Amino acid sequence: MVATPTVLLVHGAFADAGSWSGVIAELQNHGIPVVAPPNPLRGLASDAAYIASRASQIDGPVVLVGHSYGGAVISVAGAAENVVGLVYIAAYVPEEGESLGELQGRFPLSPLVSNLEEATYPVDGGEPAVEVTINADAFPAVFAADVPAAVTKVLAAAQRPLATSVFTETASAAAWRTKPSWALVAGADEAINPEVERFGAKRAGATVVEIDGASHAVAVSRPGAVAELIREAVRATT
Repeated sequence: MVATPTVLLVHGAFADAGSWSGVIAELQNHGIPVVAPPNPLRGLASDAAYIASRASQIDGPVVLVGHSYGGAVISVAGAAENVVGLVYIAAYVPEEGESLGELQGRFPLSPLVSNLEEATYPVDGGEPAVEVTINADAFPAVFAADVPAAVTKVLAAAQRPLATSVFTETASAAAWRTKPSWALVAGADEAINPEVERFGAKRAGATVVEIDGASHAVAVSRPGAVAELIREAVRATT
């Protein structure tokens, strides 16, 4: 009997693994094994190495799922031998040798870019590095317009900052070139231009679902639809 793949969920910037709560519940209700480790958000190569390590220590096949910046992470980490499929949720889908800045620079910038706030964090043996979060007042409209206001207020306060270096660091691999992929495009995304999501998904030859009116926080607002696409990937790779 072929083992059901374990789903490994990778959150993106300005969020944490709790953003997958609704999706996790849906997958568990269907008997699908799932884990959602923290994404360090400190550099594409190091983040991908961490996720690849987590995947390689899972017994059996793995389907990697990445939201937002997590899509770039799974594109690199997906080279791990036991990864059998990739699912992109409102995500970047970079090519090998391409940076996120280059990818999104092909299209008009989203409102996210003008609503980022910078801070610094210490680096061992070096100068402080720069990280960004979304301005709390702009967060609901930019990140989660279809999520209840009380929830977005909490999400804004609990943001995980993203190192700005990830926008210039190039992807060392594009696992979608050798492994099947699926993608969900959030039609009303104000954090990543939906055209960036469509372009990457088409280039990867992914099976694409688009949800009109969905914000960047589609995993929070539409967990059933996100889980269904993941279940499709699990069925196809079992």
